[in-house]
Amino acid sequence: MVSMETPVCDFGWPAPDFDLPGVDGRRYRLADVTGPNGVLVMFICNHCPYVKAVIRRIVRDVDDLRALGVGAIAIMANDPTDYPEDSFANMQRVAAELAFPMPYVIDESQAVAQAYGAVCTPDFFGFNGKLELQYRGRLDESRKETAPEDARRDLFEAMKQVAETGRGPAGQIPSMGCSIKWRGE
Repeated sequence: MVSMETPVCDFGWPAPDFDLPGVDGRRYRLADVTGPNGVLVMFICNHCPYVKAVIRRIVRDVDDLRALGVGAIAIMANDPTDYPEDSFANMQRVAAELAFPMPYVIDESQAVAQAYGAVCTPDFFGFNGKLELQYRGRLDESRKETAPEDARRDLFEAMKQVAETGRGPAGQIPSMGCSIKWRGE
């Protein structure tokens, strides 16, 4: 397992579109998940200890952001060949067990992860209502262990600011996680 950090936010970078199959049998495009005040596009998976440490907080924050007019989608781009926990069937199981409030989709070709420049799981891309990147930071101070309950909610607070002003915070702390498992590597 290789730990990676996300690059700094490229403010204003336009969100690439996609068309991906979800665990619910539907296909999702960017327009399907974007709220009036923005969208959170996240790259996660099932096996990564960094994701496991925050997945319940991701669900909480997506629920809270929806009330602010911010949509969300979770994309699994890993090659599940060597990581069977990331299989489509296991994606369906995890989404059901945790009652995901956002679509959970698979990027089998990994083209969407490449278009976004995703480097790790979790990797968060927060866009405003004009689909301009405003946040590329961490969820909170959790790493492989869950941070204390009273930890600052970096992602939620940043996306709340984006929903209210259209701009993300100038200071952002990178997300850290397991590297994307690219095909052929």
